[in-house]
Amino acid sequence: MAKRRPLHPARRVAVIGLGRFGASLAADLVREGVDVVGFDSDPGTVQRYTDDLPNSAIVDSTDPAALVQLGVADFDHVAVCIGSDLEASILTVSAVADLGVTDLWAKATSRQHGRILERVGAHHVVLPEHDMGERVAHLVTGRRMLDYIEFDEEFAIAKAPAPRELFGVTLKSSRVRNRFGVTIVAVRRPGGGYEFAGLDTVIGEDDLLIVSGPVRSVERFAARH
Repeated sequence: MAKRRPLHPARRVAVIGLGRFGASLAADLVREGVDVVGFDSDPGTVQRYTDDLPNSAIVDSTDPAALVQLGVADFDHVAVCIGSDLEASILTVSAVADLGVTDLWAKATSRQHGRILERVGAHHVVLPEHDMGERVAHLVTGRRMLDYIEFDEEFAIAKAPAPRELFGVTLKSSRVRNRFGVTIVAVRRPGGGYEFAGLDTVIGEDDLLIVSGPVRSVERFAARH
């Protein structure tokens, strides 16, 4: 059984759809001390996650009356994690949105699916398969890039080794932002943890850098040797 922290200020979260993504999300929230209730239309699925998710219920989430009866409108956050059944996903998001939920998240399987979910009321759309594929593609082709997160197709944060031309100089004198269009946010020394980078930070040969900026600028910087 998952260890649970004290109750988290995120208050109450409803997770609708306990497939791999939804069940993982719910279990992680529970471990963080969040009050989570899981919903799924399949009794066997609900039973399977009893240990990790003791608060759960069987529901046809496309039925607005059933959602009302289970008090879904009273949750602070709702995550609709139905992926394979597009009709059920869209109808559920629409039904939850009609209840007036103020923070509605939804899983999509494609950008087109995501656009439809936004139109019927989702405030946030997550594309886990697409986002993970994009992230891995950057790591594979970036060679020196060790981790990568992209935001809104325009801004990215990456972890990468320091390029040789920055060794032994301060960030102020290196003029990284002017030369490369990126900001070095943090530095990790060998054997140590990350430290916020300042103008007087000197980059060492074996340092790892957390770099942020426009996607193409970050990619080019991470590819430098």
